[in-house]
Amino acid sequence: MNFIRTYILRKIRVLQKKSILKKELEIIKDKNYVIISDNCWGAEIYQRYGKPYNTPFVGLGIYGDCFIKLLSDFDYYMGLELTFKPQNETKHPYTFKEAYYPMGLLGDVEIHFVHYNTEEDAKNRWERRTKRMLEVTDKDDFFFKLCDDWKAEVNHFKQFHELPFKNKLSFIADTKKEFDHPAHIAVYERHRTHKTHVPNGVGLFKITFLYFDLAHWLSTSKIKRTKY
Repeated sequence: MNFIRTYILRKIRVLQKKSILKKELEIIKDKNYVIISDNCWGAEIYQRYGKPYNTPFVGLGIYGDCFIKLLSDFDYYMGLELTFKPQNETKHPYTFKEAYYPMGLLGDVEIHFVHYNTEEDAKNRWERRTKRMLEVTDKDDFFFKLCDDWKAEVNHFKQFHELPFKNKLSFIADTKKEFDHPAHIAVYERHRTHKTHVPNGVGLFKITFLYFDLAHWLSTSKIKRTKY
């Protein structure tokens, strides 16, 4: 990808953000979507379109193996009570953040609440937003996203795209893409700290428009790739 072109496109998008947002909202209309994301990418969608969070997957991160386990029996895990344990007892060697944050558990699935200060706050928001999510009963209104920011490996991406959900999307660093799928997108940009991964949730969201049409996906459930 031409990085000068990327820079220019991002600047143009900033300058035209009001008209672009208006067009996107006209495309989405009153679509009642639910975003299930392994990092903060999903929360950015709600913030962009001014939609209240009807998903508990906000302000957190989930390692690739745990995310696949959760999605493989989604209704079961989402019915479990959220508990907590010290973050230094994580089963994962990769450290996302040294400073304290609450680490939740749904059974054997770890939920890393990296943008929360207390277990009480994390639990209250999780339960409130889960209740809203469960009001949406049609899984075709759920949109699932995975990337390699939280150590998802190639086998996790393969398992992800084999799941029975209608709407699935994944991002992986272009140097690690080992199989083709219309909804498996190779990303050229890198995480600021972990150079072999895609950018974090916020950073990845900012460049999403370069790779596919988000509003079109939410509206039609179809991946419409951009030429970039």
